[in-house]
Amino acid sequence: MPGDPGDPAAWLAYARSDLLLAETEPPSGVYLELLCFHAQQAAEKAVKAVILHRTRSEPAFSHSIRRLARDAKRAGASGFPLSAEASEALTQYAVLTRYPADLGEVDAAEWQRAIDDARAVVEWAEARLTADG
Repeated sequence: MPGDPGDPAAWLAYARSDLLLAETEPPSGVYLELLCFHAQQAAEKAVKAVILHRTRSEPAFSHSIRRLARDAKRAGASGFPLSAEASEALTQYAVLTRYPADLGEVDAAEWQRAIDDARAVVEWAEARLTADG
């Protein structure tokens, strides 16, 4: 696996990779829930890249997009693109989708929302890292 765990660009590269996986048209038998997991991971890693970039310290060990977004804001990164509700919706895919759970089946529209939200966070993170140099 490439990258230095202390390098925000490495975190962003992993975020982009997770986003590509989330966007992949699933073959028969693949649960959309698992692709939503990758969307959540893309958003989580992107926010952690911003936190690391701004603070030069390790981000909190958390899957909560909402909490990480607050941490990024405290570190001076403004303009986070998701509402609290959308952040929580994305966060639910972090754990519940990896194993059988009483989450309910994800449909194509929900999968697309997860992708769109994750893409918005990744693009926000790219802009924060570029703007800050």
